[in-house]
Amino acid sequence: MQSEIAKDTVATAEKSPLELLQETKASVEAIIAKLLSIKQQGTPKSENRELLTQMFLNFINLRQANRAILIEEEKTKTETELAKSPIDFTTLQLHNLMYEKSHYLKATKASRDFKSKYPNIDLISEQEFFSDAPEVIKSQTLSNDSSHDLMLKRLNFELHQRKELCKLRVRLEQQKKCLIETNAERNKFLSSLPVHLKSLKKASLPVQSQLSLQNQKKLKYHNLAELLPPPLYVIYSQFMAQKEAFDEMIELEVSGSLNDAQTYARQQAEQNSESLILEIGDDEKRQRKRPKKEGSDEGGLYQVHPLNVVLHVYDDEIPDPKSHELIMLKFEYLLKLNVVCVGIEESQDGAENNIPCNLFPDDSGLEPPHQSAKLILGNDHAFDESRTSRPYKWAQHLAGIEILPEMSPFFTDKDIQNSDTAKDYASASDHRNVQTVLQRIRSQKKTKLTLV
Repeated sequence: MQSEIAKDTVATAEKSPLELLQETKASVEAIIAKLLSIKQQGTPKSENRELLTQMFLNFINLRQANRAILIEEEKTKTETELAKSPIDFTTLQLHNLMYEKSHYLKATKASRDFKSKYPNIDLISEQEFFSDAPEVIKSQTLSNDSSHDLMLKRLNFELHQRKELCKLRVRLEQQKKCLIETNAERNKFLSSLPVHLKSLKKASLPVQSQLSLQNQKKLKYHNLAELLPPPLYVIYSQFMAQKEAFDEMIELEVSGSLNDAQTYARQQAEQNSESLILEIGDDEKRQRKRPKKEGSDEGGLYQVHPLNVVLHVYDDEIPDPKSHELIMLKFEYLLKLNVVCVGIEESQDGAENNIPCNLFPDDSGLEPPHQSAKLILGNDHAFDESRTSRPYKWAQHLAGIEILPEMSPFFTDKDIQNSDTAKDYASASDHRNVQTVLQRIRSQKKTKLTLV
């Protein structure tokens, strides 16, 4: 029995754990089958002990097979771990290479997609580069590629030109600074120049008066006289001619608003052009525009021209006549009535007591001087008595406004004696004389002063 057990143990040691496990399983199944058959047949139980011993031996074999399987499993695991390490290292290298490959691909794509600034630089042409670039730049070798080398040379030449322009800009800035300082000094001189000119002008006044030169004030009045209406211009020119021809002790001024006079002159020019268009156009346009022209009188019957003429009359019998001013008359023109009115500046007396009212008989200025003014004023034919200036007949003659008498001058002697109009017409020649008007003004003023 022991010999059999020893044989079984040797045989078990030579078998593989799987084979030993399979044999032990078959032996256990056979022993269990025998035990069942003995129990069923009722045979003696003397063989049970031997079968139990074999059963225990099989259990031992199962433990041995189990231990062998576990040892072989551990050995297989160790071998697997040893074989896995090179694979893991190789896998890690593969991942590193794949990451490096993707990095290189991205860098290559970024390099291909990169847009440099030189395509937007306005470079000179190649012909100008070869003709204008210095030899130092053209002789350099910056790249093996000929086209790239040429581009680098052109860029260097562009940089060289821009540096030269920056230097030029610095020089120009310095020149500009110097010019600004010079202009500041000159402006300072010019700002002080009017004071010097004013003093020089004041110092030259005696020389101008000695040489009979026209001063600036007189030239200013001459320029303003161009905007006067024709009647006032005639008065201005006649008095100015009397002063220059006979050294008359008078002074003339043209006063008023220059802007309003220029505006009125433009309006008159536009109205004249419109009237010319109306004459050329058809009757319908003429009927549409004429009422607009008639309704343009905004100032009423006594609308005055913006400019007027002021006459200063001095005493001609004293050594220094300009130190004593006798009277100052203002001539103004009424646009609607087409008459010249005369008034005394700064007079405290009423218009009926003023000197112009008493220069000539039957010429108080209350009666309109011509028929058209009478028709415009209406039935009463009366001039506004509240106005300080009035349309005297002698002023109309001085202004060149011809007044036709209401009756023909070819009357009989009896008619002439009974007609005030004929008397007025007979004295019209005196009215036109500037010298006579001045003499009567001085005579009236001196008489008044004597009475006072």
